[in-house]
Amino acid sequence: MLANGIRNLVVKMHPKDNVLVALTDLAKGENISFNEESFLLKDTIKAKHKFYTNNLIAGDEVIMYGVLVGKAQHTVAKGSLMTTENIKHAADPYTYRHIDFKWQAPDISKYQHKTFNGYKRTDERVGTANYWLFVPTVFCENRNMDVIREALQNELGYAVTDKYIQYTHQLLQAYQRGENIDSVEVQLNAGGNTNRIFKNVDGIKFLNHQGGCGGTRQDAATLSALLAAYANHPNVGGVTVLSLGCQNLQTQDLLADIKKQNPQFDKPLFIFEQQQSVSEEQLVANAIKKTFEGLIEINKLQRTPAPLSDLCVGVKCGGSDGFSGVSANPAVGYTSDLLVALGAKVLLAEFPELCGAEQNLVDRCTTEVAAKKFISLMRVYDAQAHSVGSGFHMNPSPGNIKDGLITDAIKSAGAAKKGGTSPVVDVLDYTESATQAGLNLVCTPGNDVEATTGKAAAGATLILFTTGLGTPTGNPVCPVIKVATNTILAKKMHDIIDIDCGPIISGEKTIEEMGEDILDYCIKAASGEIIPKAVQLNQDDFIPWKRGVSL
Repeated sequence: MLANGIRNLVVKMHPKDNVLVALTDLAKGENISFNEESFLLKDTIKAKHKFYTNNLIAGDEVIMYGVLVGKAQHTVAKGSLMTTENIKHAADPYTYRHIDFKWQAPDISKYQHKTFNGYKRTDERVGTANYWLFVPTVFCENRNMDVIREALQNELGYAVTDKYIQYTHQLLQAYQRGENIDSVEVQLNAGGNTNRIFKNVDGIKFLNHQGGCGGTRQDAATLSALLAAYANHPNVGGVTVLSLGCQNLQTQDLLADIKKQNPQFDKPLFIFEQQQSVSEEQLVANAIKKTFEGLIEINKLQRTPAPLSDLCVGVKCGGSDGFSGVSANPAVGYTSDLLVALGAKVLLAEFPELCGAEQNLVDRCTTEVAAKKFISLMRVYDAQAHSVGSGFHMNPSPGNIKDGLITDAIKSAGAAKKGGTSPVVDVLDYTESATQAGLNLVCTPGNDVEATTGKAAAGATLILFTTGLGTPTGNPVCPVIKVATNTILAKKMHDIIDIDCGPIISGEKTIEEMGEDILDYCIKAASGEIIPKAVQLNQDDFIPWKRGVSL
């Protein structure tokens, strides 16, 4: 598609496509040559957007990534800009077809004997970090969680707010001197608090949420399974549970789910119930003291070498743009293929953003059971969305559309590229754990935080998160690595972006070269040698999915 070292003006994503993607701004009236054919542009085509390569009439199919992504709404001339007015979402139906899928794995000789330094748990899984986790069984405990968070993180060197406290102090001093704060030069201290007391504890994390009571019993049961998955996560070394006492999600239910997921669970776990405590003060003090004892214990753990097959990497996109399916997603897809070939687990989720890519994924399933489970989950989810007057076709956000993702099928076909080309070994419902090496599909919404929350619950120990518009999304227990689709974004939001895939757009690197760069970064991040920006910022986003309609 892209010639290494050559700045192409346009790219065709698949030989069957009848659209081209602009890699740079193109002017109306310009003649664009591609594959020995000339296209006179009828409109200005901004970078990331598409134009049609042939004349269309109403009802004609629009093909991109080799699949149906929409249908023309009226007559459209060759060289015209694709817009929401001249195309509407459309996707092909899908079914199980008994395909004997063959896969050509990439060359992994470069990585075959490489390792990462992780935390080996007693169940043989290996974490990329060592966190202490605070879990409330109900939203009533969020205030106590916040009090404990401030006390522990500030005193033990995990807080990232020092520079803002200093900034506020400078503003206060200016105000007390009677000065106009707009005229006072205040400097943010770029340095953070790096005086961590427990060197082998990567953080103290808090899963504040709005559930556990009210709602339905099914909501509480789903939340319990989710929280249990986090307690059981290989990146978690110990757990403190705060309970009110009278809520729907009872402590014994959470403990039962933890044991159900891992009968050999042996991490330090402390439980505090407020309605059985003498006072709020005593509850908080006891929780802090016992947690401190637990921190001393898990700080004894050391990183040790582990094969790359012990990695479990989630792939996600958010704040997507017209380059997502051209640069970052295919590059992450190549990384996914390398990981699968090395025997690791890869998790592809966001079911509303697989619309139009279903048949390809069904054909890649290694078993009929997995294929039919995927079909069932997709159809039930889509029907639920339609029952409230929505549908997968309403997934693209205004920002997506503005930057070239005109239909959900376009967005989805590009999003699916993150999963690479390998066979689908398993299909997981929300809160189910990945147990098989290879590519796993995980049922989650497309919503950034709900999806990353679900992916970590499935066992992801790293998440590769591609973005074209920029998003700060992180996760409490799973380091999230931000991969930019373009260099402009990578430079503009350098404080949240870790990897720049812009060199693919400029022709400086191939998708395969970029994919290897991403894997190299993953190995360093998994070893604690590089700290992703979301982790540095304590961007600990956590939103449980209630299994309602969320796109």
